[in-house]
Amino acid sequence: MTTFEDFQLNKRVLQAIHDMGFEEPSPIQASCIPLILGGHDVIGQAQTGTGKTAAFGIPLIEAVTPGKHVQALVLTPTRELAIQVAGELRKISRYTRMRSIPIYGGQSIVHQIRALQQGVQIIIGTPGRILDHLRRGTLKFDRLRSIVIDEADEMLDMGFIDDIESILKETPEDRQTLLFSATMPDQVKRLASKYMNRPEHVTVNRGEVTVPLIDQVYYKVLERHKLESLCRVIDSQDVALGIIFCRTKRGVDDLTEALIARGYMVDGLHGDLSQAQRDRVMKKFRNGDIELLIATDVAARGIDVDNVTHVINYDIPQDPESYVHRIGRTGRAGKRGLAMTLVTPREFKLLKMIERETKARLIAKDIPSIADVAERQAESWREKIRSMILDGGLANYRAMLGDLVDEFDPVDIAAAALKMASSNELGEEAYEDYDFGETGGATGMVRFFINVGRTARIAPNDLIKAVSEGAGVPAQAIGKIDIFDRFTFLEVEEDSAPFVYEALRQSKINGIRINLEPAKPRAKRSPATVAGRS
Repeated sequence: MTTFEDFQLNKRVLQAIHDMGFEEPSPIQASCIPLILGGHDVIGQAQTGTGKTAAFGIPLIEAVTPGKHVQALVLTPTRELAIQVAGELRKISRYTRMRSIPIYGGQSIVHQIRALQQGVQIIIGTPGRILDHLRRGTLKFDRLRSIVIDEADEMLDMGFIDDIESILKETPEDRQTLLFSATMPDQVKRLASKYMNRPEHVTVNRGEVTVPLIDQVYYKVLERHKLESLCRVIDSQDVALGIIFCRTKRGVDDLTEALIARGYMVDGLHGDLSQAQRDRVMKKFRNGDIELLIATDVAARGIDVDNVTHVINYDIPQDPESYVHRIGRTGRAGKRGLAMTLVTPREFKLLKMIERETKARLIAKDIPSIADVAERQAESWREKIRSMILDGGLANYRAMLGDLVDEFDPVDIAAAALKMASSNELGEEAYEDYDFGETGGATGMVRFFINVGRTARIAPNDLIKAVSEGAGVPAQAIGKIDIFDRFTFLEVEEDSAPFVYEALRQSKINGIRINLEPAKPRAKRSPATVAGRS
């Protein structure tokens, strides 16, 4: 097993990686980091969410030397991605003196010029704004050592090929060039062939992944409701022994604390625990002193407990292999197991990729309602009471009731005792739902405004595909679609609207970046607004 220590990184960089909660390199990181540290040009083919930012960010930061000149450039297709990558690099470099800034259109260029004058080692930017600075002479690449072209296929789809080539011509010929792309269309291959020096190709080979015979379901949840959704799922199940998977050590700690505060019998397991602590947690788990073990993928390796009834992916795994390893913790020794995955709207495409590559179909389930949970808990209490009566030994408790039996109905006394014992278990914790307000949609529908239309060659089928594939919302939930020259209105059933909003509010349709937002009521729009309608 490869570890970050195997790369012989600076202690300050290792400390930052540790603080971020990462225990071992992802496949793309394990392959790319040593090649980049060795000075090779690299083509990395990897999907978003596989850890590719750290795959190039860690070696870039490791290679930075003292000085105020720009040593590395990361090109991204959008300002959102530039900000995201810059944030990731800041986390990795938090204990170093390396300085990085994002540069993109829409931000004051005067502010950017001042920041550049103070000295920056790594720049993350969009092609248009980088070219702007080059033309002004406020940015120089004469001492640049590395350039990263991130999301290359997206940049080419957005028409940035000429800008990228213009930027590459301003950089030294002996630079290191790193190119990352989810797909490798001909344009990307031509760019690599023209500007890269004998690049090493890295493709994470997923291989043939298969899943054991385990019942597999998923719950579509909003990010803001994730913890409450998990609690409802747990409360609706008969979990004898379960494992909940989180992506990072910090995620394990946070979720463990949250569930303990809610009265669940849980404990956490991750790489920061000593062997003695790990042994104590596992002993409690095997003995049934805790019902749920919350763990990272690395910490769960080697767990061999035959009677695990449930596996819950609180954070969806980033690759099919991890999914297979996780759910394989249940359904052992000939017993039936249940694997449940919580999926936010933005993770729906990752879920579909897991289904495709594991050749398994996960069944969609609705988050249990308060009524479902209450009924399940009520049945549990009925069984406990029935068992206690059959066990006997209630004489002292009967004596404690004293004159209450003469004063009140015995059923009322039992109900009051049950209420005290169950405390707030049957209480409702309401979701904090989206309030879209009045959007001008039909009854029971939410109407959305999208900032592209006919001139962007958007057709109704494109929208239906984006909603069904991107948000996991069936086509039947889509209502009226009005496409104008420069904007579009889309109606979606109220129950599905929050998922469509979270999945598509900043996404792409046909390679075009869109903005989706709740529409204003029709009465508030002037007649001129709809003049372009077909």
